[in-house]
Amino acid sequence: MSEQPAAPADHPRQQLEPAAADAVRAYAARTRENADQFAAVLEDIAANGLPSLEDCTPWEELREAHLARLASQRPAVA
Repeated sequence: MSEQPAAPADHPRQQLEPAAADAVRAYAARTRENADQFAAVLEDIAANGLPSLEDCTPWEELREAHLARLASQRPAVA
């Protein structure tokens, strides 16, 4: 995948408002950070093997914790 944007089309591109551009850049940075963390975990597994079961958290606990976080971020509906 190329790091350079594609050549401009015949039509000019619509520029974003500065706040929107900042929000897009922040999202890109968070996405890049998450991808880097995921890649680091995969590299660790490749280098050292899978962790022992005692060091792992069951997926059900992870799911419940994530659902609780989502529920706390969303206002209650009557």
